[in-house]
Amino acid sequence: MAALPMTETQARDEICRVGRSLFERGYVHATAGNISVRMADGFLITPTDACLGTLDPARLARLDAQGRQLSGDKGSKTLALHRRIYEATAAAGHAAACVIHTHSTQLVACSLQADSAARAAGGALPDDAELLPPITPYFVMKVGRVPHIAYRRPGDPAAAEAVAQAIARHAAQGRRLQAVMLARLGPNVWHDTPAAAMTVLEELEETAHLHRLQPALAPLTEAQIEELRQVFGASW
Repeated sequence: MAALPMTETQARDEICRVGRSLFERGYVHATAGNISVRMADGFLITPTDACLGTLDPARLARLDAQGRQLSGDKGSKTLALHRRIYEATAAAGHAAACVIHTHSTQLVACSLQADSAARAAGGALPDDAELLPPITPYFVMKVGRVPHIAYRRPGDPAAAEAVAQAIARHAAQGRRLQAVMLARLGPNVWHDTPAAAMTVLEELEETAHLHRLQPALAPLTEAQIEELRQVFGASW
């Protein structure tokens, strides 16, 4: 399984840099959100109830490969979900090395609207629903499809399993997932480094903002999406 391509000291500094950037630009607030990376022999993850804007590299939680804490402040309870993402992406052939979770405003607003509409119609949001249509080429190229995972309480193991199943389901159809949306909670995005994962999150949140401004926008056509696949290797 892939590990972050940097030393532990560099990884600690990068987690804090990315956390501060996300906080200062409003992608996270209060003590919401968390960041983890996979090292060669375990994990680093932000502490439970920590503010991402004021992280201390020395106080990040260090865990072994089985998820047992070795040092630092108590790790976020979302490590179980992050570990399932690492396992599922490795099994799908594109192992992630960093996972970021936020409660980004535009994305949560889109989720609330979709979940409420499903409930009003007498149904429930299925785990294979799509959060956003392909309205811009950079959303298709830089993010790809985003399954909208039905609501479970924060920390519910069933949510982690639903995310892993979504990754496997899309891999079986030749698609590489880089993000999921937990209904009414927030996105999880992943990539090779914290900086790369942050880029996915930024593009995803911007697309959600555009969609909320103009919900009736026509999506790209299948021919236009196929061109993005052929020219840029987009996974859609």
